[in-house]
Amino acid sequence: MRRYGLMACLAAVLALAVPSAGRAAPPVERLRLPAGFHVAVYTDQVPSAREMALGARGTLFVGSMTGGVVYAVTGGPTGTARVRVVARGLTMPVGVAFHDGDLYVSDVRDIVVLRGIEDHLDDPPKPVVAVSDLPWQMGDHGWKFIAFGPDGRLYVPIGAPCNICDVGHRFGKLMRMNPDGSGREDIAWGIRNSVGFDWQKGTGTLWFTDNGRDLLGDDIPSDELNRLDRPGESFGYPYCHQGDLADPRFGRGVDCRSFTPPVLKLGAHVAALGMRFYAGRMFPASYRGAVLIAEHGSWNRSRLAGYRVMAVRFGPDGAVASYTPLLDGFQEDEAPWGRPADVLPLPDGSVLVSDDLAGAIYRVTYRAP
Repeated sequence: MRRYGLMACLAAVLALAVPSAGRAAPPVERLRLPAGFHVAVYTDQVPSAREMALGARGTLFVGSMTGGVVYAVTGGPTGTARVRVVARGLTMPVGVAFHDGDLYVSDVRDIVVLRGIEDHLDDPPKPVVAVSDLPWQMGDHGWKFIAFGPDGRLYVPIGAPCNICDVGHRFGKLMRMNPDGSGREDIAWGIRNSVGFDWQKGTGTLWFTDNGRDLLGDDIPSDELNRLDRPGESFGYPYCHQGDLADPRFGRGVDCRSFTPPVLKLGAHVAALGMRFYAGRMFPASYRGAVLIAEHGSWNRSRLAGYRVMAVRFGPDGAVASYTPLLDGFQEDEAPWGRPADVLPLPDGSVLVSDDLAGAIYRVTYRAP
């Protein structure tokens, strides 16, 4: 995002993300999917819905951008979903992660935890601080997508507090730590703002999305899908973008080949957010191992881009074979009615999609035509 004053920034986000009172049900019949795929509303009672996490007993936890609340959704696809608020009064609690029975929630400067949450959905415990004093500065990208890795450690991105600026070693990075915040380690650099990451099944390799900078025109730079092959890699920000584009201010005299390039350029201003690997059995075999990406959609482009869920599929050699829409149609005639924010495969092979503009969760299923 362009650098605003704090109140102006929040006002712009609120205008996009908070459903107005009395808004009609999301028009899912307008959504487009490949043959055999279907979509239905899981719930439309989660205003400003962002990251999703699944509890051990099937509870769906959902963070929010502007509401300051965290939701717990029960009932599942076979019944009417019941939505509870399990935390209030937080600051942009976008990120939620479930670990050993506890729910971890990002709160800009801290990570808070609700202990034994699935035993107390009707009377949730008060959030307590698990991780404190995370790098923070007034500006952009203070919210955090969070997740626990296969190593049992908590991964937390620290976004750049600006559109483009010299972030030093304090911002523009990805950290990991123990659940109590001890053992903090910076593992990746040169990241403007990652709002989605996951670990590839079988290899345990971390992949993540990154949003490109603004104000270089409609078509550059591209958002990125990245892979971290070893701790300590740098992905270029603020010096280079999309792997091969030197920044006009910070990239003078810099060789972009000295940074790790993206696996895939996703397109300029699509706002790639949540991403997960698909390992289910419901979708066709070509989707197994694919990366699913929620593209929140542009706000500063002459014609809109994004507003869809994309699938990145790979060939037998591991190279990208295709990058195609799975769920499209959240905007018509340059007027968006929905903005995908996260994707979450379920144990039955279906996939949930959160939408912070419509305040809804959708479920995507497949049945061979």
